[in-house]
Amino acid sequence: MKRISPFIVVLLTLLLAGVAAAAAPRAVYVMRVVGSVNPGTAEFIAEGIHQAEREKAEALVIELDTPGGLETSMRQIVQTITNAKVPVVVYVYPRGARAASAGVFITMAADVAAMAPGTNIGAAHPVSVGMGKIDKTMEKKLVNDMVASGRSLATERGRNADWMEKAIRQSVSISANEALKLKVVDLMADNLEDLLAKLNGRKIEVAGKQVVLHTAGAPLKEIPEGLRFQLLKHIADPNIAFILMMIGLAGLYFELAHPGVVFPGVIGAICLLLAFFAFQTLPINYIGVLLILLALVFFILEFKIISYGLLSVAGVVSLFLGAVMLFRGGESGVSISWSVLIPTVVTVSLFFIVVAGVVFRTHFQRAMTGSAGMVGEIGVAHTDLKPEGQVFVHGEYWHAESAEPIAAGEPIEVLKVVDLKLLVRRGPKIS
Repeated sequence: MKRISPFIVVLLTLLLAGVAAAAAPRAVYVMRVVGSVNPGTAEFIAEGIHQAEREKAEALVIELDTPGGLETSMRQIVQTITNAKVPVVVYVYPRGARAASAGVFITMAADVAAMAPGTNIGAAHPVSVGMGKIDKTMEKKLVNDMVASGRSLATERGRNADWMEKAIRQSVSISANEALKLKVVDLMADNLEDLLAKLNGRKIEVAGKQVVLHTAGAPLKEIPEGLRFQLLKHIADPNIAFILMMIGLAGLYFELAHPGVVFPGVIGAICLLLAFFAFQTLPINYIGVLLILLALVFFILEFKIISYGLLSVAGVVSLFLGAVMLFRGGESGVSISWSVLIPTVVTVSLFFIVVAGVVFRTHFQRAMTGSAGMVGEIGVAHTDLKPEGQVFVHGEYWHAESAEPIAAGEPIEVLKVVDLKLLVRRGPKIS
């Protein structure tokens, strides 16, 4: 028995530890989503849900405050939430927050939709982002598609599908109190603690299984928005991505035109990398990218080939067309705003042309130093040149040779420098 006792003690200890771990409440994960819905937001929410799934969280609460955003990113978020294997609660919070446009769909997709007092939801009619407007046929097609998607979400979650359609077709918006009365959301909560208390014991279906939430007194774990997601959220805007690309190309162009400056090249490379980081999450049209790169080639060739400005004109045209075609607008209407496109293209084009002009003038400017700089200089014959003698040029005495006799004191002009001897001729009289 004495030999068996230690083994039994260890076994009982492990058993009790396992029971205690099983009895301990699982954590509720919380993530804060503020600002426009874009690819950065979609990646952040997807990563948060995957983390909550891996660590077997009791639930994931998304505190939402958004004016809306890109339809493609919204659909990606909705798909991630509806296929999540962990209960997802969307909580429009704090007071004064809103779930507008794309935020309506994200709220409807949640297993539990909640709002804080003083918040609002609605205005989900699709609008274009950037240049121009969606034509009537495309708008009708897009609205009908979003209505079908919205009604499907609302019906699946047991919420008001008719109101969802009005929010899309008529851009209606309602307060938290109205949303609760109309069964647009499931509950109202003053703060996170109140929300967890009201969620406790609630039965929901997650991944085809009935789940009972145990959130009362559950520990909270915040999912912070890391540097990568913060960076992507800010630069994933089509206008910012385009400006970064233009700065990058301008920096590299300046470095190629003036090798060794270094700083513009470094800044240009960083901006280009940031632009391409943003492009990977946006609907890019690669024909637009190629046209912009072709414009850079035209500008570089301008200071290599005498085209009298034709290559610069071609570069400006190619740059403008590339900017217009850079993003595939399609049904989401994603493109660059005219108020950003025109000033940026004009500014960058002028920069390219000015730099090319400076380089062009430098190439054709007469050398001012060294042997080449002596050609064309005017001096005075120090001795008679018959045919050789001494001349005084540029503050120095040189050995010189002339094809015609030149008397001492007469002006001379340098024709050529051969080793350390000048070939000269009779120069213009110096008054």
